[in-house]
Amino acid sequence: MLIRLSYIVQFFAPVIYGGSKFTDPIDGKSYRKFLPYGYGGNIRENALSPGTNSLERHRLMWLYLKRDSDFFTKNHKVLHIAPEQCFYGRFRKMDNLDYSTADLNSPIADYSFDIHEIPFEDNSYDVVFCNHVLEHVTDDQQCMRELCRVLKPGGLAIAQVPWIPEQEVTVEDPTITDPKERERLFGQYDHVRKYGKDYQDRLEKAGFKVTRVDYSEELSEEEFERYRLPKGEPLFVCTK
Repeated sequence: MLIRLSYIVQFFAPVIYGGSKFTDPIDGKSYRKFLPYGYGGNIRENALSPGTNSLERHRLMWLYLKRDSDFFTKNHKVLHIAPEQCFYGRFRKMDNLDYSTADLNSPIADYSFDIHEIPFEDNSYDVVFCNHVLEHVTDDQQCMRELCRVLKPGGLAIAQVPWIPEQEVTVEDPTITDPKERERLFGQYDHVRKYGKDYQDRLEKAGFKVTRVDYSEELSEEEFERYRLPKGEPLFVCTK
């Protein structure tokens, strides 16, 4: 129901929020403002695009796929775990993609399973997306191994997480179940870890080859502000 209602809002968004200050690269439209978004006391201004419901991390990933990958031009078999709304409909309509979605609970996903045990054969997919999921799972190393296992050699995987660049080592404790304690320690009531600088090492330990893509070295400050991209957050691009 919430997803359906959001589509109505998106339809009127270009009129209500029309302008030229910010541009969403996903729909190519410009707006006078984006909407605030965040959790608890950490509310970010101009974070949520009213036209696509994309956040900073979604726009960053879209730019990478457009600028530095063949995702939009070649045929790919894609597995998208917990598909984001700003991508779901667009990827579903792309003729070059054999696109499947999966989620533990979502009624709109093609498959329902726990990513600790992905029910597919080795080397099944050209592309795997699994964003902002690993901070929720009991054993992230097992989940990373499973994501790597189903990815074809030479394939592309993107598995972004909430990432604290000032934090050296990931802090985790899946045994903590109290929502308030989880929020205090990990930033959100349903998180069981907070990732630090060792996130790339954890991905590589699971079998991935990882390249850090930092658009702050390629895009101007004006572009970063216009697209409202996450400053200080690289994209961890995984291959096999």
